[in-house]
Amino acid sequence: MVKVTVQSRSGRNLGTFDVLLSSTVKEFKKDFASKFPKYYPDRQRFTASDVALVDEKKLSEYSLKEGSVLIFKDLGPQISWRTVFLTEYGGPLLLYPIFYFFASAIYGKSATHHFVQDLALYCWTAHYLKRELETIFVHRFSHGTMPIFNIFKNSFYYWGCTALVSYFVNHPKYTPPQNETYIWIGLGVFILGELGNLICHVQLRNLRPEGTTTRAIPRGFMFEFVSCPNYFFEVTSWIGFTIMTHTFTAGVFTLLGFVQMYVWAVQKHRRYRSEFDGKEGRPSYPRGRKSIIPFLL
Repeated sequence: MVKVTVQSRSGRNLGTFDVLLSSTVKEFKKDFASKFPKYYPDRQRFTASDVALVDEKKLSEYSLKEGSVLIFKDLGPQISWRTVFLTEYGGPLLLYPIFYFFASAIYGKSATHHFVQDLALYCWTAHYLKRELETIFVHRFSHGTMPIFNIFKNSFYYWGCTALVSYFVNHPKYTPPQNETYIWIGLGVFILGELGNLICHVQLRNLRPEGTTTRAIPRGFMFEFVSCPNYFFEVTSWIGFTIMTHTFTAGVFTLLGFVQMYVWAVQKHRRYRSEFDGKEGRPSYPRGRKSIIPFLL
């Protein structure tokens, strides 16, 4: 047993703790929470020598010794990932059909829907229904919570973009592609993207045994080419939707989504390469993989 000091990032001393180096970071977080009940474990982050401590690892893995200093960061009030996902995806699922079914109240006049508008409703609904079902039955989260502010930020993005896209796709003056070939190509690309995205999510689920936060190198299918093929296929779906509907706002939504997913993909790619560096018995991450677009990015 050794004594370690906990300080805030500003250097304020939060106390000295007697710790067993054989105990896990998660166990230490519980001890810290018993002294500071406001900071429940999901709200805590500790670093030692600028290295973030991982819940499942033992304190001994961070070369702690008598007098070592841990830096504490308050992550703020937390909310579960599942709650955030269900909320942010539930909005588009409910909001998009309002513009389709209540056109006379929104636009001041009603019009017969073109079959592209029907297809767009089916595609949008299928996508977000799939996301809701995946959240409940497929996804296994490595970290159970996120800052509570994210539910408002994420919902604003998804709900706002849904209103923007649906308003123009379902507008009485909507003009579908003149060449019907674009409609079927777009629909085919959308379906391909949705199926690919689902396959990737199932692959990721199968990497992590239930009730654990185990991480491993994804293998097979598009994971042989990119670190985040689920993002690649998500963007593919919305490219298909944009081709099918020929609407500017769908294109803007697709571009915004790609930019955000590219940022996430680069971060995850770097994390994979850092975690699986081939040292001390750890496997080596495949060097040829890109982050989101095969052979390019």
